[in-house]
Amino acid sequence: MSKVVLITGGSSGIGKSIGEFLHQKGFVVYGTSRNPEKITNSIFPLVALDVRDKQSIVNCVAEVIKKSGRLDIVINNAGVGITGPIEEIPTEEIRNNFETNLFGPIEVMKAVLPQMREQKSGLIINITSIAGYMGLPYRGIYSASKGALELITEALRMEVKSFGIQITNVAPGDFATNIAAGRYHAPVVIGSAYEVPYGNTLKEMDSHVDSGSNPNEMAEAIFAIIQTKNPKVHYKVGAFMQKFSIVLKRILPDTMYEKMLMNHYKL
Repeated sequence: MSKVVLITGGSSGIGKSIGEFLHQKGFVVYGTSRNPEKITNSIFPLVALDVRDKQSIVNCVAEVIKKSGRLDIVINNAGVGITGPIEEIPTEEIRNNFETNLFGPIEVMKAVLPQMREQKSGLIINITSIAGYMGLPYRGIYSASKGALELITEALRMEVKSFGIQITNVAPGDFATNIAAGRYHAPVVIGSAYEVPYGNTLKEMDSHVDSGSNPNEMAEAIFAIIQTKNPKVHYKVGAFMQKFSIVLKRILPDTMYEKMLMNHYKL
């Protein structure tokens, strides 16, 4: 029997690449979008979902289970970027980022766990970020929301292991997607104390995304994890130096690592 996969945020970017790859491998794939009726080029069905709306999550999961009778794999991929000096980012934008990147995935997991527990099997893959392993200048809110999801995953996988349910994190680096276009950018304020350093860092970040890896690399990594009998707690996917930066954070003195980051961002 083909395994049933639900991918949040499956209408573009990494989520779409993963969905297409798994669809071609014979999985029954459902993606999600806040407005699925506007997406006309998806090769797998899209279900309405807003991860900031608990009832929307419940309805989406119920619809997939009703159509397929089971739910084997959930990929928490929906997320949103945010940049800016922490001092200047509106608090409501910070809350919105955490609603999307942290509380949304938590609610999705809460919604699917009863079905997986009944099946005595299931795999949840949370898409986090290499940025979640370190506090990055002008990306602090994003780093914090993704880092929090990493820790939630560590805890929850121990809580549900006895039910036959597996949970893992996959932290991508920069990939060539449209995330920069959908990211909340705090405006570069003329005359602000952060005008020059933030403006320069913003250009640097966008260039990293534009020259990022092919999203198919993520799709292949996800497929390999699905085929693994006992997935690890953490996976990192991306350019060597991005993954190596996590190793350096673990072994370098804090102030040396901080200096390295500041040099990288020309601060």
